[in-house]
Amino acid sequence: MAKEYVSAPDLTVDLDTTYSAILHTNHGDVTIEFDTPGSPMAVNNFVFLARDGFYDG
Repeated sequence: MAKEYVSAPDLTVDLDTTYSAILHTNHGDVTIEFDTPGSPMAVNNFVFLARDGFYDG
């Protein structure tokens, strides 16, 4: 059963920090750099979910 979240997480990302993610695919790795000042809630949500293991597997 998929984990459900009842609300968005509190804003915990540092707006002065550059966050990135590496996606490992069958065709090589893709690095994504997030625009924290431009989209703080989207970056915060991604970081929260990544730290919670949502994207593992």
